[in-house]
Amino acid sequence: MKPQIINIINFIRAVDPREPGLDLIEPVKNQLELLEKYKLQGTFLIQYDAMLKPEFVDLLKKPSNRKHEIGAWFEVVQPMVEKAGLKWRGRPGFAWDWHADVGFLIGYTPKEREILSDTFMEGFMNTFGYYPKSVGSWLIDAYTLDYLERKYGITASCNCRDQWGTDGYTLWGGYYNQAYYPSKKNVFCPAQTEENQINIPVFRMLGSDPIYQYDAGLITGDVFSSSPAQPVITLEPVYPVGGGSEEWVKWFLSEIFNGKCLSFGYTQVGQENSFGWPSMGKGLSMQLKLVSEYLAQGKIRVETLSDSAQWFRQNFKVTPASSIAAVSDWKKEGHRSIWYSSRNYRLNLYQEFGQLWVRDMHVFNEKYEERYLKNKCDISSFHYDNLPVMDGNRWSHGRTRAGIYPVIFGENGTITSLEVLEPEVTDMGGGLLRISWEMVQGGEFEVLCREESIDVYCNGEIAGRWGLKMAWKADKGLPITNVTNNKLEYLFNGFNYSVNFSNTSLNGKIDEGSIVIRSQENKITINWED
Repeated sequence: MKPQIINIINFIRAVDPREPGLDLIEPVKNQLELLEKYKLQGTFLIQYDAMLKPEFVDLLKKPSNRKHEIGAWFEVVQPMVEKAGLKWRGRPGFAWDWHADVGFLIGYTPKEREILSDTFMEGFMNTFGYYPKSVGSWLIDAYTLDYLERKYGITASCNCRDQWGTDGYTLWGGYYNQAYYPSKKNVFCPAQTEENQINIPVFRMLGSDPIYQYDAGLITGDVFSSSPAQPVITLEPVYPVGGGSEEWVKWFLSEIFNGKCLSFGYTQVGQENSFGWPSMGKGLSMQLKLVSEYLAQGKIRVETLSDSAQWFRQNFKVTPASSIAAVSDWKKEGHRSIWYSSRNYRLNLYQEFGQLWVRDMHVFNEKYEERYLKNKCDISSFHYDNLPVMDGNRWSHGRTRAGIYPVIFGENGTITSLEVLEPEVTDMGGGLLRISWEMVQGGEFEVLCREESIDVYCNGEIAGRWGLKMAWKADKGLPITNVTNNKLEYLFNGFNYSVNFSNTSLNGKIDEGSIVIRSQENKITINWED
């Protein structure tokens, strides 16, 4: 069985101006005690201001806590900026300001990022006597991560899960879970080649619900509307719908670690101390008890972030393919969700009872630059993304739920939905994932996810009469620019790319929000190019 890995990562801030009286030491003390109780190893990522507080440092340096990893939490705080000789631009009274142009390195010029990184590393060395192996943040840009690897030998990193607008931070269309080697031009995009990758695996944090998080905030029913800021359904123990619910956590762990992962199964457990112990205590205690039980049963291994990165680097020269197959539904509403990610693209196959569609497809291209590679962010929010082929959340509106739907063509020109039963998910080896369904109409519908392309097959009574239908809200201002007989052309954020559909004929009008892709040989192959 492929490795099933849990990193217990907690990170430490010294202040929270939203709640000045909040006890920030109590969570760290109790997290350490829980790890000791269950004989688990963890990673603590410490912010610069917390390194200046003996009450945090002394806790971490206790002999009983030396088995845990201490790394860097790379958000920018007032004492760090002033130590670096720069001007603090935070709001009055905010020694930590989470606005993107202040609290993240992207809010500073590339040269200033180097100075701030050097200041942090000097402080860490003075405090702990060595440089950290792991650095984490909701987002560390490509310029800084590359600098940290080259100058300080950083070997591991972690960043925020996919989300739209939550806390003002958008990370959308990334490698969905597990870990990837980022492009030197875009930290949110897996590189396709060794020469253009930063050799630091970036692990995705917080454990998103693989069925419901993607559409969180999307008003569904008769009318669809995307939220400007998604709510949260993750493994974080402070959320009662998610990590605070024992029922949900048991379901989540069973789906993440069901072996249908291709390369390895992964999630991160833990919580930032700025939520306070009363909010996280019950949920985190429950989670770590379950983790210890999984460990005792041999279902998982629990290790530090840097140990996981070392294993990743030893086993993968480039980003491997990975998957998550959520084939049961904790809400018992008949929903299924299968995520596939490789260094070239990500795909989500989504099912509601008998209705199946491609909910999301994004292309990864190492030439696509992040917005803050050379320029600093000058607003309070940030935006990281990749190249959309289909975005079922952002492109849905009104009565249109965006997606790529398998369909059947009737003799009189009608188009009806292809209906399926339960999915069967099979690891075929070599990064190849096979997902197949028996069809209500008879026969089998099959999707083969390869690292560089997707094959779609259909056999049975409807052979020769099936295809795909792309749908989206016509007036959403989408990046599709042209339709040819077997190709869709896109322009997104100034970057041109196209998607090829082999063995097909395409027709439709972009401004009408629908393109029909008809199979000519009972097989459709999807791939892409710059």
